[in-house]
This record gives sequence, C-alpha cells and structure tokens, in this order.
Amino acid sequence: MGKYAIGEFEEIVMLTVAVLYDNAYGITIKEEIENRLDRTVSVGAMRTALKRLEKKGFLRSAFGEATAVRGGKRKRFYKVTPYGKHALEQVMETRQRLWKAIPSIAFDFKKT
Repeated sequence: MGKYAIGEFEEIVMLTVAVLYDNAYGITIKEEIENRLDRTVSVGAMRTALKRLEKKGFLRSAFGEATAVRGGKRKRFYKVTPYGKHALEQVMETRQRLWKAIPSIAFDFKKT
C-alpha cells in the first residue's frame, strides 16, 4: 500500500465524499457518516481528516456560491481526486486479498 496508506476514518470520509458527489461539504459528510454507520463524528475530527486528505492530494475542494441562508458564508465542497480514487482502490484490493487468504477453518467455530 505504501504511498496510498490511509486510516480507517480517512477511508470512510473519502468514500462518503464520493457517495455525496456534488453535495459533499463538512456537515453533509458528517451527517452521512453518522446516519450510514451509526457512529458519532466530531466536527474537529472531520475538519482534520478533510484537511489531511486534501494535503495528501486525495481530495480537492472549492468554495460554492455565497447564500443568504448562510449569512453570505460559502460552503467548501470536496471531491475525490484521481489519486484519491487510486488510493481507495488499493485499500479495497488489499482487504479483498486478505479476506481471500483466510482459510475456511479459521472461521469454523463448531464445537468438536
């Protein structure tokens, strides 16, 4: 995996950004993770992960238009980059190889 190494939370954030596509900004990403995975996400952890993933080149962001609803404040929208997609594919392939390598007896919990 090497240069594509990402942690579990980073993986979840990136996958959620992809799921949300054009509507991936801080609050929607946080809510989607909480709803889909039934897990609490702090705003601080979310911001840290998004900044880190963008710094690594896995995500890119751009500001949307200012809206009166948000008091003129613009949302920062995120997208997965081609490099980020490749990192996610590497993680998925690694996990699949590990699952396929498990001998069936490893999960045979019948009492003998």
